[in-house]
Amino acid sequence: MSDAIESTKLLIVDDSKEIREQLVGYFNKQPDMEVIGEAIDGVNALTLIKEKKPDAVIMDVVLTGMDGFALMEQVNGLNNGKKPNMLVLSALSKDEFVHKAFSLGASYYMMKPFDIDTLKSRLLDVLSHGNGKSESNYQATNKNVENIVKGYSYNNKSTRIKVLEEKITNIFITVGIPAHIKGYQFLREAIKMAIEQPEIINSITKKLYPSIASRFETSASKVERAIRHAIEVAWNRGKIENINALFGIKVYSNNEKPTNGEFIALVADKMLLEGL
Repeated sequence: MSDAIESTKLLIVDDSKEIREQLVGYFNKQPDMEVIGEAIDGVNALTLIKEKKPDAVIMDVVLTGMDGFALMEQVNGLNNGKKPNMLVLSALSKDEFVHKAFSLGASYYMMKPFDIDTLKSRLLDVLSHGNGKSESNYQATNKNVENIVKGYSYNNKSTRIKVLEEKITNIFITVGIPAHIKGYQFLREAIKMAIEQPEIINSITKKLYPSIASRFETSASKVERAIRHAIEVAWNRGKIENINALFGIKVYSNNEKPTNGEFIALVADKMLLEGL
């Protein structure tokens, strides 16, 4: 009697419950595939990689505790035999993030939103051809990314919104605002509103906070506190140098913290100057 074919063991790492459920449900239905674990942060992901030794890890790079880049660095340092193939599934399209992922050993880089059947196909390619770590994988399957990053078709509202959200995400990663805290989403919405309606920054308490609160079914005071917390997290992580480098001038020192309105206006102004 022939030996049974061993299933490909997958680990799913993403802080989005919806994405984890989608990937777990899909891949557990595939012949010869098994999701042996899922994690919402890099720390737990590393523990599962050590314990369960998956064949492949499908992961985002925006993770709490330990981000995806740090996770790949840790995996590279493991001495427990064969390393898993690392497939990045991310909304970040900035070239430096893509190149960094490949330099750390990523086998594939795919943009969100994604087609799950295409993801499966690329996973099978990686598994059958080994860990090639070729950036051609990214370039060949994300033909529109370069144009999107350069801001083509800004007259197309959906494209403009996508570019805007990617740039805000890149800024939040740079300054150290983690995606899991509530203020992250509120601050993102506030910046987008300040770009679309620059005058709203003068009515932050009367218009901006209440508008965000209405969208998220919460109170204006909770929006204000959550945004304040998000900014404080960045300062407490000591990312002041990154913040100053981002804006090209020394805006703040370690002993200074901007108000919510100042930070929102600063980021919005930077976006507007870049033509968004």
